[in-house]
Amino acid sequence: MSIHQAYANGRLGLSFELFPPKTPESEAMMWRTVEELMAFQPAIITCTYGAGGSTRNTTLDVIDGVRSRYNLPVASHLTCVGSTTDELREYLAAARARGVAAIVALRGDPPKGETQFQQVAGGLRYASELVSLIRSEFPEFGIFVAGYPETHQEAASPAADLENLKRKCDAGGDVVVTQLFYDNVDFFRFRDRCIAMGITAPIVPGVMPVTNYAQVRRIATLCKARLPDDFTRAFEAAGDNEAAQFEAGVGFAARQVEELLKSGVPGIHLYVLNKSPATMRVLEYVGLKDRRTEAREN
Repeated sequence: MSIHQAYANGRLGLSFELFPPKTPESEAMMWRTVEELMAFQPAIITCTYGAGGSTRNTTLDVIDGVRSRYNLPVASHLTCVGSTTDELREYLAAARARGVAAIVALRGDPPKGETQFQQVAGGLRYASELVSLIRSEFPEFGIFVAGYPETHQEAASPAADLENLKRKCDAGGDVVVTQLFYDNVDFFRFRDRCIAMGITAPIVPGVMPVTNYAQVRRIATLCKARLPDDFTRAFEAAGDNEAAQFEAGVGFAARQVEELLKSGVPGIHLYVLNKSPATMRVLEYVGLKDRRTEAREN
């Protein structure tokens, strides 16, 4: 299945994002997570890529493992950070050899300890340049690009940010997957602006269920996502009760996804953090019930 087919003819393109595990224990947990989530029949699984290619081999091992175990299309993230153009080509060739179906093409965030993106000598500066490279030299790949409902932190303005997204799509981006957000109004406004700009690629909302207040604080600090009052009030009401915090986060994410589905989004991209319980609860709430449970009940 191509990524075009994943979002065509009324099909809901459900995708899950993994990250490369660092220990045998975290790897085992990741594979348990994948096994549980496969029951919801995702269209594609993606895996992140460490700054400067620091997880290169692990990223390829994860997505190759998913593809071979489940015969499912897989996508690798790829960033411009710390890599020359030749090194990017080398990675793309390795991904192609592993049967990767698509690339999530990103400029990438500055490495830890740095505040600004630095283009390496012989490297690329913008995600649109990476998209162009993939489209011209590795045309068999589908290409995901990132969109920012609340505007990228480094963008000069919302209009400039949207113009940059249009460049990525015009260069060959097939599908837009958004940064996480917690107020659907921001997504709907972003989608309308994309359409007005002439962006015709499917726009897929990225959702991350938050299950504890510590995550809420990290999100507010790292990605500057706006947190609605009812969202923060729910966590404040839960206090230090971890189970209550989990229920508050799952309930909010479930209602968020339910509203997005009713609005006719072509897919949902879930940042699962290599864990399945919250994501499973959200999908069950919106009617995407675990197929294995249905089989047992029948």
